[in-house]
Amino acid sequence: MRVTHPFHPLAGQEFEFVKRRKNWQLDRVYFYDEGGELVCLPAEWTDALGPDPFMVVAAGRSPFHVADLVELADLVSRLRAGPSADGTGSVKRMTP
Repeated sequence: MRVTHPFHPLAGQEFEFVKRRKNWQLDRVYFYDEGGELVCLPAEWTDALGPDPFMVVAAGRSPFHVADLVELADLVSRLRAGPSADGTGSVKRMTP
């Protein structure tokens, strides 16, 4: 199996597939790295799932899924609105 996530340090490298398993509702792929350690990655970061149907149809014209953009817009709106009464939605700055 090949790591296909473009920003992962192992991108483009091939490894021996061990197993695919759901952990806490996350689809994970397990393989042994170059040092012989058992490693897991999200299955969608590999070619174990096959091509993403959205990406095939988009053919490079759209790097983002619509649902992800809607979620991002919602997050930006909540952050711009400031802290809510229950304290959620606020970003706190940490000082050293």
